[in-house]
Amino acid sequence: MTRITCDADLEEGMAALRPLHPSWSAIIDRTGLPPLRRREGGFKGLASIIVAQQLSVASARAVWTRVESVLTPLTPERVLAASDEDMRLSGLSRPKQRTLRAVAAAMVDGTLDLGSLEGGTPEYIHEHMTAVSGIGPWTADIYLLFCLGHRDGFAAGDLAIQEAARVAFGLDARPKPGELQEMAEAWRPWRGVAARLLWAYYAALKRREGINA
Repeated sequence: MTRITCDADLEEGMAALRPLHPSWSAIIDRTGLPPLRRREGGFKGLASIIVAQQLSVASARAVWTRVESVLTPLTPERVLAASDEDMRLSGLSRPKQRTLRAVAAAMVDGTLDLGSLEGGTPEYIHEHMTAVSGIGPWTADIYLLFCLGHRDGFAAGDLAIQEAARVAFGLDARPKPGELQEMAEAWRPWRGVAARLLWAYYAALKRREGINA
């Protein structure tokens, strides 16, 4: 698996994307170098993604602080040993509690081996992770992109990416995940850079034009 680990990798991907479509040049000219956004992998990294899903940055940070404080050390074994009161004090919603416990159980029994995913294709990693109850496509994609740093990861189900693609490529409507996934086939093997550029482009649009997701 080729990873995105530094700004030079981003620059290489941007150079590869630019000639594929005029819109890529416009996106790159507007965003410049997008954030790398790498994060810790393993159970802790996956748990942080689960905690942050559908929360604002500030709210996610606050809940994550509580989770790390209550469920310490944050390991699959500690989560499985946690009482209902521990989970309540962690600030996690009931669905996220169930997901975190399901992930912990899958890691303990070997059903989910995050270490073995590092050499897999995006499709294999996606299928392996979403087999665990509570891990949806978006969670798997974010882990693939930022914890593993996979060069060809993508998040077709992310609303910000969809909206950025709609504006940048002049689409009549926000593309559905399947439609965006099909579009992104042309961006292989640099879909991981494409995703980062589209997030950065969306941030620029929202900041300057007040676009809502």
